[in-house]
This record gives sequence, C-alpha cells and structure tokens, in this order.
Amino acid sequence: MKKLITVVLALALIASVACASAATKLVIGASPVPHADILNSDVVKEALAAKDIELEVVEFDDYIQPNLQLEAGDLDANYFQHIPYLESFNADNGTHLVSAGSVHYEPMGIYTNLDKAYTIDTIPDGAVIAVPNDPTNEARALELLQAQGLLTLNVAAGQSATKVDIVENPKNIDVQEFEAATVPRMLADVDLAVINSNYALQAGVDVVGTAIAVEGTEVAYPNIIAIRENDDREELKTLVEVLQSDEVANYITETYGTAVVPTK
Repeated sequence: MKKLITVVLALALIASVACASAATKLVIGASPVPHADILNSDVVKEALAAKDIELEVVEFDDYIQPNLQLEAGDLDANYFQHIPYLESFNADNGTHLVSAGSVHYEPMGIYTNLDKAYTIDTIPDGAVIAVPNDPTNEARALELLQAQGLLTLNVAAGQSATKVDIVENPKNIDVQEFEAATVPRMLADVDLAVINSNYALQAGVDVVGTAIAVEGTEVAYPNIIAIRENDDREELKTLVEVLQSDEVANYITETYGTAVVPTK
C-alpha cells in the first residue's frame, strides 16, 4: 500500500511539474512607466497565466536598445514606442520590426519650470523650451507648441520637423533638444519643457508638476507592441488580445487618468 501511495504521489508530482513547464514564456522589453507597470500588473499577468503564458519584463530607459535587442532575438516583443518612431528606426537601422497592435496613447504635455509657473499666455519673450530630440517626438513637441500659437512650422516638414523647420517665432523661443528621458531633469534649468507623458509620470509631479497644455488624443500616436516581421506566434497574438481587453483598458484609466489613454 505504501508503495502504491508513493507511486501515486510521484505521478501527481510529475504531472504538476509537466503542467508548470507547459507555460510559454515571453520576454518583453518596456519603458518603466507606464509600459512595464502595465505588463507587470495583476490584471495582465493573471489573464496571461490563465492562457499558460508567463511574462518576463525587461526595463529600458532609452529608445534604442529595446529595438536592437528585439531585432537580435533577445526579446520576443517590446512595448514603448509608436508607429512613426518604429518606421523611422527601421529606416535608419535596417531593422525589420512591425506593430502587432496598439494599446494606449500618451498625450505629450508642456510643463513649466515649477519656480516660474508660467501659463501659455505668460510665456516670456526668449523663453527656453526643452524638447525631445528623437525622430517624430521632436516633431510632435513642436506641433504642440504650434497648436498653442507659440511658433509656426514649415508644413512640408511633417513628422520629420525639427527646430530648423520653425518659420515663425514671434516670442523668439529658444528650442533646445535633449534625449527624451532627460527632458524632465532639464526642466529645472529651462523655462518650459515638452515631455512625453511616460517620462513625466516616471519623474512625478514633484519634479514636473502638471502640464499647462496637452496634445489632443486625436493627434497623439498610439503606443504599440512591436515584434519581428513575420513572427506569427499565437502567444504574441494572445498578448495583444489581453492588452487590448476591456479589463486592461479599465486598469489603465483607473491608474493613470488622462496621462495614458487606452486605444479602445
């Protein structure tokens, strides 16, 4: 009888181990906030666990390595960028990455130096404004400044606009370009800054305060799950389905308010 019980327990243990090992693991690169936080949330991990998918989330503080490591096969997907940036990156680096689906918008905002507390109407002549220097995000920042009547851009520049494409600058604004992740830290040394909302959230209101103007969601670019071209694994499709679910959309809205807007 003891031998029978031992055999039964052993078989149960083997079956348990086999079930545990059946889970598929996905390694996803992500910016810390909100991307990695969303992926690491209980609502996402539990939904994926129910479908036998385990996530390993690798955090990145830049916009370069997540794409290079995805292309190299070190990641299964990444979650930090919008399609215009992805297309520009592919063109510049010879990578072959595509969107598997969008998850949320991050409206860009104009933030004021907390000691100066400008409004759009009180921005002084010659104000120094920091903007991201990467492709498409600089254009977005400049378009937001244009929407507030602070400058005018050359229409032909489109999504590739940089400060050299400013054709009218009535307030003589000094636009200074910085790597996107560093812009919140620069705010203390300039008058204003145009900041990606993920970096504003990461820096916190004690550093950047509240935006005095925000990009409309109708012009904001959705953040996507990027994968390698022709990678049609079912587990990647499931990941996107979970991230586009009502449950995750509700989590995003409840957690981030208007700083992060679900695409649903």
